[in-house]
Amino acid sequence: MADKGEVIIIGAGPAGSIAATLLRNKGYQTTIVERDTFPRFSIGESLLPQCMEFIEQAGMLQAVQAAGFQLKTGAAFLHGDKHSEFCFADKFTHGFDSTYQVQRDRFDALLADEAQRMGVDIRWQQEVIAADFSGDKPVLTTQARATGQTARLTADFVLDASGYGRVLPRLLDLEKPSGFPVRQAFFTHIEDRIDDAGYDRNKIRIIVHPELTDVWYWLIPFSNGRCSLGVVGEAEVFNRPEVDRKAVLQHFVAQEPVLAALLKNALFDTPVNSISGYSANVKSLYGKGFALLGNAGEFLDPVFSSGVTIAMKSASLAADVLDRQFNGQSPDWQTEFAYPLQKGVETFRTFVTSWYEGGLQDVVFYAQQQPNIKAMVCSILAGYAWDEANPYVKNSQLRLKTLVELCREA
Repeated sequence: MADKGEVIIIGAGPAGSIAATLLRNKGYQTTIVERDTFPRFSIGESLLPQCMEFIEQAGMLQAVQAAGFQLKTGAAFLHGDKHSEFCFADKFTHGFDSTYQVQRDRFDALLADEAQRMGVDIRWQQEVIAADFSGDKPVLTTQARATGQTARLTADFVLDASGYGRVLPRLLDLEKPSGFPVRQAFFTHIEDRIDDAGYDRNKIRIIVHPELTDVWYWLIPFSNGRCSLGVVGEAEVFNRPEVDRKAVLQHFVAQEPVLAALLKNALFDTPVNSISGYSANVKSLYGKGFALLGNAGEFLDPVFSSGVTIAMKSASLAADVLDRQFNGQSPDWQTEFAYPLQKGVETFRTFVTSWYEGGLQDVVFYAQQQPNIKAMVCSILAGYAWDEANPYVKNSQLRLKTLVELCREA
């Protein structure tokens, strides 16, 4: 395969591995610079069916399907005695009807391995410490984490897929506030030991706190008898005297009777982690010689598991635009990358905002849901937030606001 251009990708997570592979398959030399070694822990474990489109596009679908991850066919929502389920097979948009719930250490390593198998060069434990886009070609300065040795890398273009590391936004002063309240998440992996015969391991559970409706829990089952468990709320909710994060998480689990009963035999055998102020935004998603992918550009909230989907969508869009640019065209990164990406992000943002305001919760738990409307909402929960044939994508704010009002008036 003759190389037609050189691209450096910062970060070997899902966005980086997908973008690098898509470009490599088009004939470009792609090098990933990754500060860590894999496998490494990460959250964002409940994929959406839309992800499968991009995994297939990159030629990785067979490997993912063979990996033994937990099948995911939908989402179950609970609040007190209210229960609602969304099955992806019933969605409005044509596409994959299922996906997987994955341990991200294994999943990310699998995608990186597949990228390397297809010819992507990954340089592990190399941290980008400086970036210069003032010349004809971008120049990155990297530092080996083991030895401290520095190197200069030159390429035709740079894609930042560094996730929460947000390398280029930090180095190029691109960061700006997200506009979302500062929320905090406490989370861990447990040996769940769930013995409830009615529990469906093929669905993520999103559970609303009995009293604090803007506090919610996730329960993501894996295929090996373990679960990812987390609780999310505004930071002041967790301003408790306990300094032990495990105690904080267990305290909130105990406040939700259904969840507490489900996990009555659970073994909390892994340290509890916490992140706060994770929502982020940037002044621009692209510039001379670079573009930002996934969480490096913007992260909303974990409630609808949109992070990996947005990351993979951005990788696919960027690979296509960059291919046209390398082939002598003059693509408009605003109209061909930033705007299309933001269209879906704004749809997710509308749903996330409405969730915390309580409106979407009223829709989700509405007792007389219309199948056609539910199918449209289900498509967005499945990640198909770019399908403008769906009215709840094309006019998400107006449509959802109207739907909330109708559910509340009924």
